[in-house]
Amino acid sequence: MSLLTQWPHEQLCLSHKERRFAVEAVEKAFASTLESLKVDIGLVEMFESIYVPLGAWLARRKQLQPGPLVVGINGAQGAGKSILFNLLEVILSEGFNLRVVGFSIDDLYRTRVEREQLGEAVHPLLATRGVPGTHDVQLGIDILESLCKGDESSVTKIPVFDKSIDDRCSSDVWQEWYGPADVIVLEGWCVGATPQEAVVLTDPINELEQQEDPDGAWRQYVNQQLHADYERLFGMLDVLLMLKVPSMDAVFEWRSLQEKKLAERVKYIYDTQQPTDHLRIMDEGQIKRFIQHYERLTRHMLEEMPARADVTMLLNDNHKIYDIQINKPLEKTEEH
Repeated sequence: MSLLTQWPHEQLCLSHKERRFAVEAVEKAFASTLESLKVDIGLVEMFESIYVPLGAWLARRKQLQPGPLVVGINGAQGAGKSILFNLLEVILSEGFNLRVVGFSIDDLYRTRVEREQLGEAVHPLLATRGVPGTHDVQLGIDILESLCKGDESSVTKIPVFDKSIDDRCSSDVWQEWYGPADVIVLEGWCVGATPQEAVVLTDPINELEQQEDPDGAWRQYVNQQLHADYERLFGMLDVLLMLKVPSMDAVFEWRSLQEKKLAERVKYIYDTQQPTDHLRIMDEGQIKRFIQHYERLTRHMLEEMPARADVTMLLNDNHKIYDIQINKPLEKTEEH
């Protein structure tokens, strides 16, 4: 595995000793995984060249403010948002001794019944999860507020959404976070999104919009949601990280890969003689239609977000980071 880029040298935060300690802690934390997966030394090099420096940058950003640091991770379907969060969770906790909690905007999806009701009351396309308007945004705001104000006696419940059944799990299996947090992460495909100008909503951009939203009512409703509660939710972010995909073609390819992994999970459940009739797996045509729900806002974010995200990591067609852009640099604090 060869590295195509590394964290900008001028933004290497904290001391070399602190970063070295973090690299060693992360290697130790991942030791069994690295051995079992038989990965090459390239992943360790990425820890040292990209991910630990990003963790140090966030740790330094946390030092500059009172209270928890709220971090948003944006990226289209299949970009690697969950993996990035998992890496940062280990790096910040094991390497920098910070308490880290995170959740996905996907876990805020309204229940299937609620979306079906929304589809009947507003527009049929809103029955499909994904676009702004299909999340319980107030729930997300309440969770962030609870986590930000958390003390040693507090408990914050975080919902869990099961995509294989297209519904929210019952509250008895929700995650529970006890006490305060140093870093809070919200990751999701539309995290940090801003509304479009009304004039660009007029013309459909794909077959779905042309055939199922000819008058633009659905896309106008979605855009209005970004002017409302979503603006409040995203306004709670202190830092925005973006994983910038190379194209919509890549989104389709990577989302298809996710569905194949879900299908493998279903096969495992089936092989263990558990019922699978309730699980929903999409074929290629269904995936294409599904992604068209996201296409307009994804293209909008790819065009405008890199200019305002705090950190943008650009991905190539092979899913590798080939460049890192920092729009809001931090002042140097110690020798590198």
